[in-house]
Formats: sequence, structure tokens, C-alpha cells
Amino acid sequence: MKKHVIAALAGTVAGVIATTQIAGPLVAQEAMQESSIYDQLDLFGDIFERVRAQYVEEVSTEDLVTAAINGMLTSLDPHSSYLSAKDFEDMQVQTRGEFGGLGIEVTQEEGFIKVIAPMDDTPADKAGILAGDFITHVNGEPVSGLLLDDAVARMRGPVGSEIIITVVREGTPEPFDVSIIRDTIKLTAVRGRVVGKTIVLRITTFNDQTTSGVAAELQKGLEELGGIANLDGLVIDMRNNPGGLLNEAITVADSFLDKGEIVSTRGRDPQSGERYNAQPGDLIEGKPIVVLINSGSASASEIVAGALQDHRRAIVVGTKSFGKGSVQTLIPLRGDGAMRLTTARYYTPSGRSIQALGISPDIVVQQPVPPPADEAAAEDELSAARRDRSEADLRGAITNDSMTDEERRLYQEEQQRAEESAKLRDEDYQLAYAVDIIKGLTVIAGDQP
Repeated sequence: MKKHVIAALAGTVAGVIATTQIAGPLVAQEAMQESSIYDQLDLFGDIFERVRAQYVEEVSTEDLVTAAINGMLTSLDPHSSYLSAKDFEDMQVQTRGEFGGLGIEVTQEEGFIKVIAPMDDTPADKAGILAGDFITHVNGEPVSGLLLDDAVARMRGPVGSEIIITVVREGTPEPFDVSIIRDTIKLTAVRGRVVGKTIVLRITTFNDQTTSGVAAELQKGLEELGGIANLDGLVIDMRNNPGGLLNEAITVADSFLDKGEIVSTRGRDPQSGERYNAQPGDLIEGKPIVVLINSGSASASEIVAGALQDHRRAIVVGTKSFGKGSVQTLIPLRGDGAMRLTTARYYTPSGRSIQALGISPDIVVQQPVPPPADEAAAEDELSAARRDRSEADLRGAITNDSMTDEERRLYQEEQQRAEESAKLRDEDYQLAYAVDIIKGLTVIAGDQP
């Protein structure tokens, strides 16, 4: 305000009058706002003292203050919250990749706990918990009305102890109970495998091991293939990846981009936005990429998928992602606790907000629901009975003399790879689809016959 007044004094008398006429109401308005804030704080103080003095049972002052802070933060959005000293320490441990629990990432929706994604090879994953499941009870106690952190605290417990959660699942008419044995969760951020001439990187989370894990698993795959010249392309599988560290998402995306924006953040103050750009260098030198996502892919995984999609560096396959496009800032507080506060939204390079919309795949591919075991066995028997026969199966069939021994060897290797892809369809249809796309792109590019 002083700056405006001083600037006006350097002008004409009319300018001074105009400034005075405008400044008067503004000062009065600010004074009224400050008065209103103090009135509200006085009201809070009155209620706090009455509860502390007159509630039917004695209540801890610390518990009251913590509940008030939590109530204020959780009323803003599902991701803002207060972390006690212990919760803050637990969160820091999780980003290092090892912690105790069930192995699920959750959020709060309509008063219930919703599973964003189960983590690979964790107790929740092995028990059959799926992305999109709602948890309504923990050990018979309802979670409706609890703060998210309180509900999560109820699911924690000693390693080896049993917990029974009640699950509501879309398409299942009745809620059902699931028994899970708590365990120490050791997250392997990245796993790699070679399928034919395609490297598949399964990224389960974005912690401080993710970028280094991508580079290491990629190098292993290239060594197995005998060099990058033999690589058809890469599948990045981020299904049921609930996210994690922003800087890891940026460096993973940067690993496959030579230039351009990766992600931007925009907060309440237009001047506080950040843009993160790629540095030169693509680990696979422009080879095709397919990214796999589903409704359990959230936050950091959506940043990677969105960046590669917008730059047309990858084809995104699967189903729409979760749509968690907000930025949380961890602010340490007195007493070793912290506040997790939503401070901005994420935007993809083309300017799309991820929030509540998610990333839409270029090619939508649903994962088929496997049939019951008895039906699957009957289908296997029928398939065996109908197995295709060819000329080569006939007794006395003449041989093909149009191929050299080397050409025949290459042909047989290609057939073997095709059979491996067919087997993969039974194991993981979406992944097999992604591998087929890589193969198709390579053929179109003329890299192989």
C-alpha cells in the first residue's frame, strides 16, 4: 500500500486525490478482514476452553489441538493432512523403500477408504485386493467418519499379525471379508524382463531407487539382447503404481526425452509456478515405447505417462488413470511433526491438468477377467483338441527348399518369439498387447523383415 501511495505523490494533485479516495476503502476493508479473523480465532478459543473444561470426560489438550488441525486440513481436500512426529518418520522411511504394513496406497472417498493400488508382491496384492476396492471395516470396526490417517493407523500393526478388512467391490453384490497377515514391505521399485526383442520395465513406485533402477534394469536387458541394435522397443508398465516422489518422475521421463517440458506446476500465486524440462539424452536412442496404465496409476506415474504421450514419445495403452494431479508440499512443524498441504496442480506439457481427469490412453485395452478354474481347465482341453495342424504335420510331406539353413534358423526363432507372445496373452493380455504394438511399430519402421 505504501508503494502505491508514494508513487501517487509524484504525480499531479488529481492523482493524489484519486489515490486517497481508493486507498481509504481498501484500508477499511483490510481492517474489517483482520477483525473478522480475530473474531473467528476468539470463537475457536472459546470452544476449545469449553470442551476442555466441560466435556463429559477429560480430554488431552494435545489431542484436541491435533484434532482441530486435522479437521482444518482434511476439510480442504483428501490429500492435505497433519502428520505427527511418528507418521512423518514413517513417511520418510516409505520413500526409502522398506516399511511395515499391508502394501496398499489408499485415499478417502465418500467417507470410506478407497484403494488406489495394491503394491506388487505385498500381503494386500497376494490377498487379491484390487484398485478401486472400498474398505468399509477394519477388524469389524467401521472406518466411516474416521480421518484417513486414523483409518490407516488402524491397518498398521506388528509384522505377522492378522487383520480382517471388509471390502466392497464394483460388480460384487455383497461386501466380503479379506484376511491379511501384516508383513514388512520391501519395495523393489523397478523390475525388468525381456520378451522377444522387447524390454519390459515394471515400475511399481517412485521412490529414491526408481531412476537408478530403470537404468540398471534397462542395461541388463540390453546385455541379454546383445546390444541396443537388437532392441525392438520398450514397454514401461506403470499399472497400479500409486506414485511417489516428483523428482523421480521427472528424471524417469527425462531418461527417454531429448528436450521439451516434462511437467509444470501452478499454484494459487501465478508467479509460484515451476516448469521442469528434459535434458539431452535418450537411454534407448529413439526406439519405440509403449506405456501401460490403469485406474491404479496415480500422481508420479501420470506425470511420466502424460509427458511421454504429449511428446509423442510413447503410445499409452490400458485404461484411464486415477487422476491425482495435485502437488503436496511437506512443511516441517514444531515438535518434529509436519503438515502435508496441497499447494499446486500438475500440468502435462500440452497444458492439460491431470487433476480428476487422469491420463486417457491412446488405445483403450481392458484386462479380461479370468474365468473360474473349472471353466479354464475345460477350455484348455478344448484348445488342445482343436490345435491347428499344418502341411508339415502330414506324414511324407516334402520339405521347403526355398530357405537356406540360416534363413530357416531365423524363421524358427521368429516363430518361437511369436509363440511366447501368445502365451503371454493368457498370462497378461494388456502386456501382450503392448509388446505386439512394439513389434508392429518395428516392422513398419523397416527394422526387421
